[in-house]
Parts: sequence; structure tokens; C-alpha cells
Amino acid sequence: MKILMPLPQGDFDPSEVAMSWSILRDAGHEIIFATPAGQIAAADPIMLSGIGLDFWSRIPILRHLKLIGLLLRAKPWARRAYVHLQDDANFRVPQSYADLRAADFAGLILPGGHAQGMKLYLESKPLQDLVVEFFEADKPVGAICHGVLLAARSISPHTGLSVLHGRRTTALTWQQERTAWRLNRYAGRFWDPDYYRTYREGADEPEGFWSVEAEVKRLLAKPEDFLDVPRDDAHHFAKTSGIVFDSLDNAKPAWIVRDRNYVSARWPGDVHTFAKTFLQLLATPDN
Repeated sequence: MKILMPLPQGDFDPSEVAMSWSILRDAGHEIIFATPAGQIAAADPIMLSGIGLDFWSRIPILRHLKLIGLLLRAKPWARRAYVHLQDDANFRVPQSYADLRAADFAGLILPGGHAQGMKLYLESKPLQDLVVEFFEADKPVGAICHGVLLAARSISPHTGLSVLHGRRTTALTWQQERTAWRLNRYAGRFWDPDYYRTYREGADEPEGFWSVEAEVKRLLAKPEDFLDVPRDDAHHFAKTSGIVFDSLDNAKPAWIVRDRNYVSARWPGDVHTFAKTFLQLLATPDN
């Protein structure tokens, strides 16, 4: 099956893109990529290298010395997958957003990322219209992290509502976004304190108003349709600590929400289970 994965021109999360691609490819599917103008995309370089996340990173002689950078950069398995992704023929010759039609694909994957290059992807009207096509055709859609924000912003012309209105979802939570933001702001990249905040609040807006979680909630039928890990979950610490990642053989740290032909996840720590759940949607698209 052909699966579409649109990307921004730059700054996408390497873990969410490369591991989703790897798992779907290994299951026999062809992943087609697209960018705003059909030019090859590039991942967030800071997430790949970790350089620039420590407070001493602006000092040339210390630039490559990493501490927080080692903690927050993409995991080795994700960096390896990204190396292989760069050799993929479809990745190297992406389509352009304007040429995409939902009818040409069996499903859609919306990855995330937090750096400023994500905005052209998150705010693209042609891409939002395409997301609506997929939802209204009842085709499988998977969204992770900021990819859920793109889905939530996709407004159906028939209803005037988000395609996620009436559905349950998760996404990058405010707790996760705030934790990374504060760590970066006070112990890391202090000269760029909003690196982990794609959108920031105005002077008269409460903190977190433009977080992923808050904006997605405002576009749902009711805030309760945004699902986070319940406190009584048997693996609550693993799912919420921010230091435990899932794997192909261990879904316990992951938090995935499935609603009909739509599956969502929060962050790179969910990506293996996210991609495997999307494979289930492809196998049983009407469930």
C-alpha cells in the first residue's frame, strides 16, 4: 500500500519520521513523502546531534561537549533509521503539497517536531485540506506530537468543524512541552529559550494557552476527548517520566489513543507502538 507522509521543508522530528517510515516499510508498504514545494526535507539538526542544547554550546571550543544534548537528542535507533531514510528514493524525490490527492493513498501519517521550521507545515492550507480529504474518505490517519495539531486545525468545509471534533485523541501534553521548555530555558539553550515552544503566548494570555494540548482541546467537541495517561495506569511512571521510550517489543511506556480509523500518540517515546497500531488500521480500516 502507498502511505503518504507529508513533511515540512526542515525541522521535523527525526525519530517520529524515520521510525514510522522504517516500521511501515518493513511491513511491505511504500511511503511517499511530500514537502511544500517538492524539495528534499531535512530533520531538526539539533535533535540529530544534540549540539546546541547545553548552556556552553555557544563557546566554540566546548560546542561538541554534550550533556543535556545527549539526554534530549534522538536515540541511537532513531538516528540510525534516519541515515537509512536519507537513502530512500521516495524521500529524496518528494512530491509537493499542491499535487497531493487522498485518493492516491491508502493512509496518512502526520509526524511532528517543535522547532520553528514546523510552522509552514502546521499552517499549510493545502495540507489541511488534504487531511480533511483523508478523514472524510474514512482512510487510516495516524498523527503524533505536533502532527495532531495539524489534524486538529483541519476544518471540514461541510461541518465548519475540525476533523477531530467528535473524536478522542492524545498529543504532546502540556506537561511534556513545559518540562522540555523549562529545562532548555534554565539549564540549556538559554539564548533561544523558546526552542521547545513552536507557538508562544501573548502578554495577556495564560501560560500554555498556545501549547499543543491546549489548542487541540479547543478544537475538540469537548476537552475530555483529549486523553492523557490516567493516574491509575499500571505503567504510569514509564509513560509519563519522559525518560522511558517504547520499543518494538515493549509497548508499556507508550500511550496511544485509537478512535475508529484514527490513531494518535504524544512524542518520540511512543513511536514504535504508534507505527504498529497504524499498521493495524491498515489491516482493518473499517474498525
